Amino acid sequence: VLYSNMALAGSWLPVTGMVICLLLCGCVVDLVLAQIRYSIPEELEHGAFVGNIAEDLGLDVAKLSARRFRIVSGAKRQYLEVNLENGILFVNEKIDREELCERRPSCFLHLQVVIENPLELYRVEVEILDVNDNSPSFPWSEFNLDITESAAPGSCFPLESAQDQDVGTNSLRSYQLSANAHFILNIQTRNDGSKFAELVLDTPLDREQQKKHEMVLTAFDGGSPERSGTALITVTVLDANDNVPVFDRSVYRASLVENAPRGTLVLKLNATDLDEGSNGEVTYAFSGHAPLKVRELFSVDPYTGEIRVKGVVDYEKSSVYELYVQAKDRGPSAVAVHSKVLVDILDVNDNAPEVILTSVSTPVQEDAPPGTVIAVISVMDRDSEENGNVDCQIPNNVPFQLHSSFKNYYTLVTSEFLDREAVSEYNITITARDLGSPSLSTRKTILVQVSDINDNPPRFSQPSYTVYVTENNAPGASICSVTAFDPDSNQNAYLSYSILEGQIQGMPVSTYVSINSDNGNIYALRSFDYEQLRNFQILVNVTVNVFVLDQNDNAPVIISPLPKNGTMATEVVPRSVDAGYLVTKITALDADAGQNSRLSYQLLQATDPGLFSVALYTGEIRTIRRLVEKDATRQRLVILVKDNGQPPLSGTVSIILTVVDSVPESLSDFGDLTLSPKPPSNLALYLIVSLSTISLIFLVAIIVLATALKKSNLNLQISSAAKVPTNCMEANGNSSLSQSYCYKVCLTPESAKSDFMFLKPCSPSSTPRNNEAKSADNSWNAHSRSASVNNGATTPSEVQL
Repeated sequence: VLYSNMALAGSWLPVTGMVICLLLCGCVVDLVLAQIRYSIPEELEHGAFVGNIAEDLGLDVAKLSARRFRIVSGAKRQYLEVNLENGILFVNEKIDREELCERRPSCFLHLQVVIENPLELYRVEVEILDVNDNSPSFPWSEFNLDITESAAPGSCFPLESAQDQDVGTNSLRSYQLSANAHFILNIQTRNDGSKFAELVLDTPLDREQQKKHEMVLTAFDGGSPERSGTALITVTVLDANDNVPVFDRSVYRASLVENAPRGTLVLKLNATDLDEGSNGEVTYAFSGHAPLKVRELFSVDPYTGEIRVKGVVDYEKSSVYELYVQAKDRGPSAVAVHSKVLVDILDVNDNAPEVILTSVSTPVQEDAPPGTVIAVISVMDRDSEENGNVDCQIPNNVPFQLHSSFKNYYTLVTSEFLDREAVSEYNITITARDLGSPSLSTRKTILVQVSDINDNPPRFSQPSYTVYVTENNAPGASICSVTAFDPDSNQNAYLSYSILEGQIQGMPVSTYVSINSDNGNIYALRSFDYEQLRNFQILVNVTVNVFVLDQNDNAPVIISPLPKNGTMATEVVPRSVDAGYLVTKITALDADAGQNSRLSYQLLQATDPGLFSVALYTGEIRTIRRLVEKDATRQRLVILVKDNGQPPLSGTVSIILTVVDSVPESLSDFGDLTLSPKPPSNLALYLIVSLSTISLIFLVAIIVLATALKKSNLNLQISSAAKVPTNCMEANGNSSLSQSYCYKVCLTPESAKSDFMFLKPCSPSSTPRNNEAKSADNSWNAHSRSASVNNGATTPSEVQL
């Protein structure tokens, strides 16, 4: 502990031997590194030198500003200040010791020096020395005393005391009475060391010789240079009143709690006078040398002698009061007698603790380690003993703790790691409670803000995205948007979207799609073709499944019959055939899927519209009636093939039918076929037997399959249409494979043929392409012509499993 004393002698010089080492009791917390004491006189002008505090503390003057060097004072005014450029502590405002500490024997200014980075705390005490700037003064410039002529020599008459606001040697030291023939002074000292004078009758008075005596009373202080004050004493000699009042006690003592209400009875004086009448009626009052402060706090009833509370009694200002009272009768030449009353003030817990935030460091990062200092707090209570002992607490549900540095000093530190995403700021209420009864408390709230660090990855609003895009989309159009959020704040929450590297059909994914890095909008960079690309995946730290939907953008393509050698397709028809004869079958394919690939056939033009018909869904061309002689031998048909899309697309094929009288002659026109040497009747018989056998076996297989599926509790959906007598069965089944399969079986009673489509893939999100499912058709007619089955056409009667 470092002490520095200073005296005023033209300029301030440190007193020799200013360093005195003292032992501190108890443990001193690491934050308080030293204590310095300075001594300065009061009434110094602004800028007066107090001490080089930076040098005394061993601090680097160049770093004072950077380390936020500052002083904190509990006083209402900032009497002292520090020059951060040279580290000198100087007087900021003139100090009046009497105003600051009243009449206390010692007067100190308690300062706390706070330095940050790292946080350090120093205690500074500045002793304010008294200077002799106040002269003794009497309450009145003249005193009138009435003394009976019968007063015996040695009688004492208290005089009004002089008041000097200075303390110590500068306070009131002595009194002096001017020369006279009858009176001398008796100077006495109170318990608190103050002095008062009594006028003592030295020789008897004779009213007949002299009615009045005038003397000058002078009060001197002990300062250098000496100051004084005077008052004129006028003594009036009265005729004799031979009995004076007598108090029942020489000293009265009472106890009074502080802050007692005005009018509270302290005690009752009792004095008696043996005289009768007005000479025996006693009145009470304060003695002349009762201090002015006492007169402000207490009152004396002149008739009853009751002493009551007049002002606010504060234990913290004085724990005991001395009241000097007098009693005198109302007769002529009344003589006052005097007594002393001691009033002990009892302390009550009437001062709540004060909480002072010396230093606060906020905001604090959420990754700050436990034990990080947030604030330095000091508390004080003006009460005494248990009423002045203070305990500080904070709520238990916050991640902070209070550590007691030393008595009445605390540090607020973190007790665990913080999480800004859970709590972004804390309102910490510090409760300071004294140990009095009843206890008083003070609450102060500190706002601690938590600053963010980038400790949270972005999260998408859903685990994956599924997007459906119609083919032939416009390049550059938005197909979807992905959204992510980050619980961090400010720059840590700014998100940038990007597509991870990958390939689609051997090409970089960046050639197919792009993403807006700011908002997550995904754009198509090319037009998709359902027939080439059904679906693909995009990775943006989340999976985006893109399914391409089919559009009716492919017209039907005629597979058979095909023109030969650049001419129209031709077929031969025997003249002897009956109605319903299968002339040929139109086979077409559509690269689209679903309804866009469902084909229908229509006879657009015909040489004789009443002679031939085309099946709507199978494309089979049959005779409507028997041919007669008058029918033309060359019939031209134009067949329209149309899909079921919106809008529908179509294609046409032209066929030349030649009517012949016999088959061999007709077959001779086709060089690619060789006539069988067997009779036609045997061939027809073989064909009928074969067809019957195949139909029977197929029918049995269908019955067995339907029975098995019915036992497996599969749902059967049967739809019928009466336009074309065609039967079709489609079985859909799900397995652990990534796609399901459709099993289609088609029977056409009109023609002696059967269609069976096996293991046709079905996607739940899109209709399979027509050209992915192929079937083998065996068409039997008189010329043994073969044709492909129309895939994708939905038959009028369908069983779907």
